[in-house]
Amino acid sequence: MLNFNIRGENIEVTPAIRDHVEGKVEKVARYFNEEIQATANVNLKVYNDRQTKVEVTIPMKNLTLRAEERNADMYAAVDLIVDKLERQIRKYKTKVNRKFREREGVAAFFATVDTSDASVGHSDEEEYNIVRTKQFDLKPMDQEEAVLQMNMLGHNFYIYTDADSNGTHIVYKRKDGKYGLIETN
Repeated sequence: MLNFNIRGENIEVTPAIRDHVEGKVEKVARYFNEEIQATANVNLKVYNDRQTKVEVTIPMKNLTLRAEERNADMYAAVDLIVDKLERQIRKYKTKVNRKFREREGVAAFFATVDTSDASVGHSDEEEYNIVRTKQFDLKPMDQEEAVLQMNMLGHNFYIYTDADSNGTHIVYKRKDGKYGLIETN
């Protein structure tokens, strides 16, 4: 059973919004064999330009589902989120079934659901072919220099060795134009 944690930023979560979100997101439960015990974290945001953003994260034992969608209509964004979550489940289920047919572990977690949805234009059989491999030495630097290097190269991420901690870190450009930092242990 999915539990829901629905938060609103700059919007009141009315019973109608709550019912719509719960009714739509609950549909992903049909893809699992067992009754799933998870909490769907839903964040609804409304921006000054009346644009809405819906984020859904469902952490489970073997899998974390996450999707976000921006749309002028919040109800349409929720519908699109459910489509994204279903595509993620189908893609993951296909990969698991293909690679681990003889193992019962993760594959048994999913229910048998017809995934041949003609309305979805993405192939669930998508291959992840590595077409290029690069090797390079990581130069010790601070995060500001890493962001500068990333921007000079025109990339949206940059891997470097942190001069202070000697750990491998990654800086990346976010969709909102700001920067993020991933620190490894």
